[in-house]
Amino acid sequence: MPERAPIIVKFASLEGGALALAPEGEIGYHEAPAFRVAIKDGYDRRPSRLIVDLAKVGYMGTPGVATLVEALQLSKKNGIPLVLCGMTDRVRGVFEIAQLHKVFRMTPDVAAALLLKAS
Repeated sequence: MPERAPIIVKFASLEGGALALAPEGEIGYHEAPAFRVAIKDGYDRRPSRLIVDLAKVGYMGTPGVATLVEALQLSKKNGIPLVLCGMTDRVRGVFEIAQLHKVFRMTPDVAAALLLKAS
């Protein structure tokens, strides 16, 4: 079995103090710890909102989903809105099966995430 590439996470400061976090690659058991650290780093920057752009994530396993659930808890604890965007059909399917699309704020892309009203 070939080794998977380590996850790459890019950050971008956006208008209004928002921060985009864009992981690239697969997020499974081995990648989730690095993804978790990146999300914590994002919250530590105290953005007005944290946008996780999943457009370049082709696969997300249970550990990746669990990491995003933890991020949602941090969002509520810190009062920093969390928005997920850019999901591929494969990743969106995981969220829909688990009914998590009803829990997370999700948009098609970063531009739409910036337009959401804070709640």
